[in-house]
Amino acid sequence: MSTDSSQHGTAGPPADAGPPRPAHAVENAHGNHGHAHGLRVSGMSLPLGVGRALSVGIALNLSFVCVEVVFALWAHSLALLSDASHNFGDVISLGLAWGAMALAQRKPSIQFTYGFKGTTILAALINAMILLVVTGGIIWAAVVRLASPAAVNENVMIWVAALGTAINAGTAVLFLPSRGRDLNARGAFIHMAADAAVSVAVIAAGLVMRATGWLWLDPAASIAIAFVIFVGTWGLLRQSLRLAVQAVPSGVDAKAVRQYLFSQPGVIEAHDLHIWAMSTSENAMTAHLVMPEGHPGDPFLQRIADELDARFDVGHVTLQVETGGSSHACRLASEHAV
Repeated sequence: MSTDSSQHGTAGPPADAGPPRPAHAVENAHGNHGHAHGLRVSGMSLPLGVGRALSVGIALNLSFVCVEVVFALWAHSLALLSDASHNFGDVISLGLAWGAMALAQRKPSIQFTYGFKGTTILAALINAMILLVVTGGIIWAAVVRLASPAAVNENVMIWVAALGTAINAGTAVLFLPSRGRDLNARGAFIHMAADAAVSVAVIAAGLVMRATGWLWLDPAASIAIAFVIFVGTWGLLRQSLRLAVQAVPSGVDAKAVRQYLFSQPGVIEAHDLHIWAMSTSENAMTAHLVMPEGHPGDPFLQRIADELDARFDVGHVTLQVETGGSSHACRLASEHAV
């Protein structure tokens, strides 16, 4: 953890310090100040099943997009073509998520001290933006088609949409185990589940068109598809933007974390509290604890790190201990200091 150079001296470890301690239980003391770090080592690996789900999802959806485009052109169905555009956006999204999660496994370096974990957040943000662009294109094409509805092959439209329902629903199931632990996995699950629902809507539109001859239902279904995409994408965009600007992750209660720190024995003040997302599945936190009686020892700090992980899902914790002496007042004690 970086510290204020006016308060702390910095030095490398002594030559005879021996082998380094594990990354999940590191503590360094500098005069009256100490630092403790807790890191959920298990969180460093790719969430179980997500990598496989992404690769299978990419293969299935890319194959289906090719089939859907061919039959959409054959059937003259804008609804099918709109769904194909959306599915292709999902292929790009899944590819970006897979690439980002692979990059996130790379070890930290002197230049990239957190490794490439942040690429998972960028992938979620880019995915949301891509889907919004796709949505705008679908709405534009649908409005143009509404002005002059064209005949479609309802049977082809229905059967291709049925195939899409099966593929999208099957892909969504692959992300079920991990959707609660990772934003990209949750985004993929939402998209695949929405795709399945959209395909069902295309089937319904095809059946009604076949029975009534209402050609306007094809572009109308496209607009409905675009609305579903927009609703699902807006939440993903909002969450990824929050993570990109290092806001407190939505699943972490910052007030409860502060209250927990204040409740610890010997702590009379906690300041410079920051909570942010290192990736779409790992949260980090730093804080200064004012403890007039001095450094409480490694076990105390490690217990806090473990409890913050278990209770608040904050796996990478950095705590700085200060005695609160007036001659060395922390310049970050103000609530508005950064």
